[in-house]
Amino acid sequence: MANEEGNSIRVCGMQFSYEGQPPLFVDFNLNITPGSRCLLVGANGSGKTSLLKIVGGRHLVGGRDVVRVLNRSAFHDTQLVCSGDLSYLGGSWRKTIGSAGEVPLQGDFSAEHMIFGVEGVDPVRRDKLIELLDIDLQWRMHKVSDGQRRRVQICMGLLHPFKVLLLDEITVDLDVVARMDLLDFFKEECEQRGTTIVYATHIFDGLETWATHLAYIQDGELRRAERLSEVDELKNSANLLSVVETWLRAETKCERKKHVNPPAQVQKTSPLGTSPFMSSRHMAYYR
Repeated sequence: MANEEGNSIRVCGMQFSYEGQPPLFVDFNLNITPGSRCLLVGANGSGKTSLLKIVGGRHLVGGRDVVRVLNRSAFHDTQLVCSGDLSYLGGSWRKTIGSAGEVPLQGDFSAEHMIFGVEGVDPVRRDKLIELLDIDLQWRMHKVSDGQRRRVQICMGLLHPFKVLLLDEITVDLDVVARMDLLDFFKEECEQRGTTIVYATHIFDGLETWATHLAYIQDGELRRAERLSEVDELKNSANLLSVVETWLRAETKCERKKHVNPPAQVQKTSPLGTSPFMSSRHMAYYR
């Protein structure tokens, strides 16, 4: 997507697999420049969430130079996340409670308690986000809808001015007005502060004029990475949804052919053989 110098995000020769599973990423490379609003697209299970978590410093994938964010190691430099420079928003709002595993955070506490409990926040930015997301500070978290709870989660995640923001289907619970207002805010952040956003989504309404770049992943492989204005299919298509749908339907046809005529068993393997760079949850819960 660009040369290696001056990138907000640089992934170089990444190898990664979950424990006991075949490699998901093999020699994966991706560069994203400052100020970009990059859409991460692909079918379910293609590796989008895993990639965002890796870039977000939640999995160890080798040496310090494999995954770099703001020219720092995404996993090893914990200050990236602690300072708020690197922010990851995704998945359900949950916490781990012993043997019960992950449960939704829906306790009897107010939105005000949650939002104002975040320290070191610019009150002007906080008030802007509360207004933008139309949050009632008296909401009780165990009584509100999923969409309202999501608004509080998003607000808390954006209180500190980020430099790189990773979004994993974060707008899925929002109504159309809240979603469009939030996208406008993200666009403003990129244009005024030079921040970088990577947004994985299956909802493409209005994104033709919002995104600057697109990265398309298929089965852990980067198939395309280019400026949205340079995607040839968009020049002859009504919208981005139609283009992505065509790509994913082509994937489905290929998969069906594989099942009808299965080739000799060949597994995607890492050139490093039994790589030590397996999934690691070390320190993940402290980020």
